[in-house]
Amino acid sequence: MLEEEYEPRRRLPPHLRKPPTPETPFAFTMRDATAADLPDIRAIYNHYVANSMVTFDEDAMTLAEWRSKFAYLQRLQLPFIVAVNPTGQILGYALCAPWKQKRAYRFTVESSIYLGAAATGKGLGTDLLGELIERSKAAGLKEMLAVIADKGAESSIALHEKFGFTEVGRMGRVGFKFDRWIGTVLLQKSLKR
Repeated sequence: MLEEEYEPRRRLPPHLRKPPTPETPFAFTMRDATAADLPDIRAIYNHYVANSMVTFDEDAMTLAEWRSKFAYLQRLQLPFIVAVNPTGQILGYALCAPWKQKRAYRFTVESSIYLGAAATGKGLGTDLLGELIERSKAAGLKEMLAVIADKGAESSIALHEKFGFTEVGRMGRVGFKFDRWIGTVLLQKSLKR
């Protein structure tokens, strides 16, 4: 039979058709990170260690290392937040760490934001950074820095610029990962009220 000899497929009238299943909206809440969140945080971070140049770490972080880092940030009372979906799954996290160890730097922090693969491109990074900035202000911090790879992290640079971070410097070829040299872009935001 020729194509024109086929009868067109019949469709049910609209009132008899099954309505389309609505897509589940992307929903999350933010809260302080807890020690119980560390295995999921480690999994998110280690994905970036193994698959990207957004972190210069080359070795996966262990749970013991994350526990130590978590205790250190808690002792310093620095913001460390997670975004969770309605079932409690960790979608991403944001934290502040001291910029340098010398005491004079105590009001300056470096931000870090990492998202699980299923949570990218949905505005979660924007919400996490906004919350991190507000919590950092409330903690009495004065300056926030972001050190971002100069290749493959353009969306992170754009996100920080959207929040008023300005570029204050670049370092070329300071990291070597995946057989490639990588530089960094240094962005800064004043948190003074």
